Amino acid sequence: MNDNTVGPLAALRAAMRVAGVQACLIPSADPHLSEYLPDYWQLRPWLTGFTGSVGTVVVTDTFAGLWVDSRYWVQAEAELAGSAVTLMKIGVATDPAHTQWLAEQLPVGAVVAVDGRALGLMAREALLTAFASRQIRLVIDQDLPGQCWTARPALPSTPIRDLPVEIAGQSRREKLSRVRAVMQEKGAQWHVLSTLDDIAWLLNLRGSDVSFNPVFLAHVLVGLEGVTLYVLPGKVDSTLARTLAADDVEVRPYDSAGSELSKLALTDTVLFDPARTTCALIDQIVANTVRAINPSTFFKSQKTEHELSHVRRVMEQDGAALCAFFAWLEHAIDRAEGAELNELMIDERLTDLRAQQSGFVSRSFGTIAAFNANGAMPHYRATTQSYALIQGNGLLLIDSGGQYLGGTTDITRVVPVGQVSPEQKADYTAVLKAMIALSRLRFPRGIASPMLDAVARAPLWERLVEYGHGTGHGVGYYLNVHEGPQVISYRAAPAPHTAMQPGMITSNEPGLYRPGRWGIRIENLVCNQAAGSSEFGEFLQFETLTLCPIDTRCIDLAEMRTDEVAWLDAYHAEVQRRLAPKVSGAALNWLLQRTQPLGRV
Repeated sequence: MNDNTVGPLAALRAAMRVAGVQACLIPSADPHLSEYLPDYWQLRPWLTGFTGSVGTVVVTDTFAGLWVDSRYWVQAEAELAGSAVTLMKIGVATDPAHTQWLAEQLPVGAVVAVDGRALGLMAREALLTAFASRQIRLVIDQDLPGQCWTARPALPSTPIRDLPVEIAGQSRREKLSRVRAVMQEKGAQWHVLSTLDDIAWLLNLRGSDVSFNPVFLAHVLVGLEGVTLYVLPGKVDSTLARTLAADDVEVRPYDSAGSELSKLALTDTVLFDPARTTCALIDQIVANTVRAINPSTFFKSQKTEHELSHVRRVMEQDGAALCAFFAWLEHAIDRAEGAELNELMIDERLTDLRAQQSGFVSRSFGTIAAFNANGAMPHYRATTQSYALIQGNGLLLIDSGGQYLGGTTDITRVVPVGQVSPEQKADYTAVLKAMIALSRLRFPRGIASPMLDAVARAPLWERLVEYGHGTGHGVGYYLNVHEGPQVISYRAAPAPHTAMQPGMITSNEPGLYRPGRWGIRIENLVCNQAAGSSEFGEFLQFETLTLCPIDTRCIDLAEMRTDEVAWLDAYHAEVQRRLAPKVSGAALNWLLQRTQPLGRV
């Protein structure tokens, strides 16, 4: 049994018995319902040993379960092996299977505890609905796991930085004016905002409280005239405080957000997003409320031409770093013997080369360097305790990205090591065809983004294969590498708020995974641009932003149509045109070699 889980589980169960609680729910969240969490809120890995980014834990006196979607099944099986935690497999991250399990397994009248500071309002409503028939009570004012985590890290104290308007493109006042216009349309005098990337975008601020994401812990209350920013002590220095005050932004203590919400007039109305706000915060409001998606979610997703000009420049910088990296990698593979090359070295070298580019801030997520079987885990992470040597024959998948002052990058490439089998070539070619199909698509403006997913999956479905993750997620502007509201996944509801609009940046990343053998994913970032209009309305198309050759050595040319080859040749010609002036030496030689036209064999 895994000793790392025995102690935490025993401590939690003891605390549950004292509190009279039959089950404890630990969601993968914080007071801002973030996808990526600061160390203080990393309760799940402390309790279970599972290090993936998403998962829900339920603990009773006799059972401990971890619910994860298909992206993490292989990883969770390995990390939970020998522990007292049972893996509960679900299809997608939003599957409420743990809610149903609690409703079915707990006795009538049982008590379930969860920290309301990290429980979304809509999640609570789903729990209460499921629990009603069995009179199961939900308690949200106890942080039982936190009480047991004696070595819990402190909340981050890193300073907040001002983002110059030269980079942001719009001033704070301009952005606030747009949000206030929506507030007035909704009849709201106030708007409470807790999502960290929305806050950073709205106030032209950046931070480093969460690994890879340039955000900071905060809540914001927007009034029709002023703004209150709730942050931890010491995060705003006197110079920034004066700058914010000039824009009518007052800085207040982080922990006072709830109590100050409770003081709003009963006759006032507060706008909030029920999918992005915790029940602990909303329960403080005694005023009237109106529910709507955060206005800033739409505004920040539709990048301005000013922002896109910076993103295109960043893509050239990132592409130059990637050329230098892949030139190094291919040389290292050619000369590798024994233990010379391993997965950990990939991240180290790639990050070093990106850091040489001006404006580089950090990685945009933990680099995935996965050889052969490790590539079958979409969110695999090599560690000093567990990593693979890159030797012999196979496929090396590298998913990486950078945060730059002018944009965020995310790219996946697969390179051959030694000999590649016909089956690997067939899989690689199918994934490439899927990526090209979506890249070339034209579609009506305003179409629900999940509806585009079938276009990418069709070349794979033809071969009776499938992948478990979404095809595309929104990407921020020097912000989170994952953002909404758009999402290209047939598992998501095609709701009006997922509509595709000009300026949105989205990933295009179909994949194919053979557990225990290999994984393939090819990813570019694309941007919605006008394609034209007709009597049927306006249409959009994708501008491919990512600039890096796609390895052609794994392609089965016999399976590629002429138009697909033409697209790839045109893409490589553009990559060469844009990047050749940015690189030299081995990087330039590699670029010229890897962007040669395929033609027709």
